[in-house]
Amino acid sequence: MGILRKIAITLGVLVIVAGAALFFLTRGQTAQLSVEDVVGTEPTLAKPQAESVPTVQIAQPVGWADGEVPVAAEGLSVQRFADGLDHPRTLYTLPNGDVLVSLTRAPKPAEQPSGIMGRIQAWVAGYLFTKAGSAGDSPNQVVLLRDTTGDGVADKRSVLLEAGLDSPSGLAWRDDTLYVANHNAVLAFDYALGGDRVTSAPRKLMDLAGGGGHWMRNLKLHPTEDMLFVAVGSVSNIGESGMEVEEGRAMIWEFDLDTGRQRPFALGLRNPNGLDFSPWSGELWTTVNERDMLGSDLVPDYLTNVPVGAHYGWPWVYYKNNFDRRVKHPMPAFLTEYTRNPEYALGPHVAALGMVFTAEGHKMGEKFASGAFIARHGSWNRKPPSGYDVVYVEFDARGNPVGKPVPVLTGFLREDGKTRGRPTWAEWAGDGALLISDDTAGIIWRVAAPGAAPGAGIARVKSERLPPARELRDPTRQREADYLRQNAPQQVN
Repeated sequence: MGILRKIAITLGVLVIVAGAALFFLTRGQTAQLSVEDVVGTEPTLAKPQAESVPTVQIAQPVGWADGEVPVAAEGLSVQRFADGLDHPRTLYTLPNGDVLVSLTRAPKPAEQPSGIMGRIQAWVAGYLFTKAGSAGDSPNQVVLLRDTTGDGVADKRSVLLEAGLDSPSGLAWRDDTLYVANHNAVLAFDYALGGDRVTSAPRKLMDLAGGGGHWMRNLKLHPTEDMLFVAVGSVSNIGESGMEVEEGRAMIWEFDLDTGRQRPFALGLRNPNGLDFSPWSGELWTTVNERDMLGSDLVPDYLTNVPVGAHYGWPWVYYKNNFDRRVKHPMPAFLTEYTRNPEYALGPHVAALGMVFTAEGHKMGEKFASGAFIARHGSWNRKPPSGYDVVYVEFDARGNPVGKPVPVLTGFLREDGKTRGRPTWAEWAGDGALLISDDTAGIIWRVAAPGAAPGAGIARVKSERLPPARELRDPTRQREADYLRQNAPQQVN
């Protein structure tokens, strides 16, 4: 057989295999539950339907036409704060009102795939990334946006930083120092407020597990400004690449800025993203993207508090006591005893990313004065699609989430299944408006209630400490004694 014929046969086989892969990728399971059924404090968790090939339904980005804007909730208005940006992801507002935005994409893989199946998988992944609008080289820039006229539009723009950046995402600032999380390290740069350019060399604070399926690394500075929290997602869906490659991942790190000490803060979080501190309790909260390939109804992404030492079960368990039978790695002892149940489900496959709590000085009006705003980036593996919006989750007076998510911005997903954009991050502008990044459209949206006065901050919940126990007592006997003392007939002399 001639060499040309062998090449032709090989190419034919590759085309057939690739075509079959694409065929199966266009199939998949259709949801039996609505997204509304799988959100809130008591979501409906369907029976898992393990998939050998994931359900795929990608909304192709087509952009926003001139004059088009998302649909804002009643009482709110939306406008473009900035546009023409190359894949903007995270946002950070400096104390002087300047807004920083990371222009970033996934890092290039460290190794090229080997073998026919590896190349086919890489080709399919590239095709899917391209269709979703996230393919291409990372711009690796932090851009500064400044509104000098107060009209809600950034009229000044400059590349603040690009040297030393490698798929940057998380941003924070304190004491003339700008912190940036690359996919593989946390860096610090000298930067004084008001400057248009960072000229200092980076200082590495800590290494991070680089690359992986979930490559974004968010940062959040503690209100006391002595601790930096770093969210790092997993490589895989359920540890199918081995747990060794998951070292340092699927967790939130705590880094002491004064001593340089670092420690794991919380574990078992498949892909934590948004980070913010509860104004009611001061506790850290996060949004988390849960696992895939259990059907269109599972598993819901979530919003939850993150106490120190918490574990949320990944990859073995989800939602406290639901075992993922696909995971073959030995489960840590007593995992189910200390695994926490997430506080609030955000819906299956919605890809919950940026999150902020209502802040003092906000201009969102009374309807949105006590809760959290969350960007749901949108599904790629659910039929029908979920997310592609910004929602508000109300919290009660004691700082607990209640009810169902309330739409704040919609209209990203068109009726024909294509998407104008994908909401990615949420941040407060210096004037109290809410900023939302739209990565595939290259836009930063500004949302506010016209004419609204700056809103009051949320009061910290305070309670009395329990008195120290002076002796050990059996609580059951103590309750019985208290009951008898209060209810027994009184003696009559």
